[in-house]
Formats: sequence, structure tokens, C-alpha cells
Amino acid sequence: MALERDVEPDVENKPDPGQALDLASRLTQDHHQSLKLWLRMLSCTVKIENEIRSRLRATFGITLPRFDLMAQLERYPDGLRMGELSKRMMVTGGNITGITDQLEQEGLVVRVPDPRDGRAYSVKLTQEGRKAFAIMAETHEAWVAELLAPIAHDDKAQLINLLSQMKRHLNEGTNR
Repeated sequence: MALERDVEPDVENKPDPGQALDLASRLTQDHHQSLKLWLRMLSCTVKIENEIRSRLRATFGITLPRFDLMAQLERYPDGLRMGELSKRMMVTGGNITGITDQLEQEGLVVRVPDPRDGRAYSVKLTQEGRKAFAIMAETHEAWVAELLAPIAHDDKAQLINLLSQMKRHLNEGTNR
């Protein structure tokens, strides 16, 4: 479904005249509420992700995918196989290989033979990688807290509960 650029937003979500319109703000009262919700969630996610991406690059000289790979490895000190990283990050094995190559060249990760399968490798954070990630993760958490600070604690708790319900429902739907 294509949304026309000249569609007048509903009164409830009417943006400031100088504000750029995103898909969610261009919906009318005729659009289905679920579509409005999905587009609003997508819009917020993209805005937060873009801000975090920009700050990671400016502050640490690292991309969001590289940060995400390090975050996965931080949770598994014994390392993860490349295929497992690919599944967890929902990207291709080729992407994981490229990111791992870069991080390995910087001394932040190391490939080690997988003890369960001598033909495969696991990727682990190095000591330097653990230290660097700890600093990045603390800063990342502060940025997210800052970006979501205008939302009241109880409202955050309600959003978490509602989104958890939705995730359970969606997971049930994929298991049919």
C-alpha cells in the first residue's frame, strides 16, 4: 500500500508545520489502527537506531553491526560459532565474516578452533575487546536512557508489557 505525500495527517497526530513527515504521521483516520501502530513503532525504532548509530561512529569509530557482534560475544565468554552469530544477528554468514575480520584486525576478537568440531571456529572477545566493549556498552546504555527519558517510568513499564504480549503472540503465530 502506497501512502500519498499529500495525505493530511489525522488531527491527533498532526505534526508541526516545519517538521518532516514520516510514514506514521501521514496516516489518516481511514487507515487501520494496527497499521498506524506498526508505522509508529517502526518510525521510533529507526529514529533511535539512527541516533545510536551516529553516536557510536562519532564517539568510538565503530559501526552498529560491529557493536552488536561484540554485544553477542560479551554474553558468551567461551565464544560463538560463526553460524550462531549469523542467526542471532539475523544477517548472512558473509556479513559476520566481514565484521569479524575487521574486529580481529583491531585485536578486539579472536577466532579459536571449536572444541566440539575441529573444522569450525568460534569467535571470542579478546581481553582488549572486553575492556573496549564495557566502555561502549555503558555509554550506549546512557544514550538509550537519555533518548527515552521523556517517557515516564510507569509508561515504559506499560509499553514493555504490551510489546511483550505482542511478541508472544507473534512467536505463537510463527510456530503454527
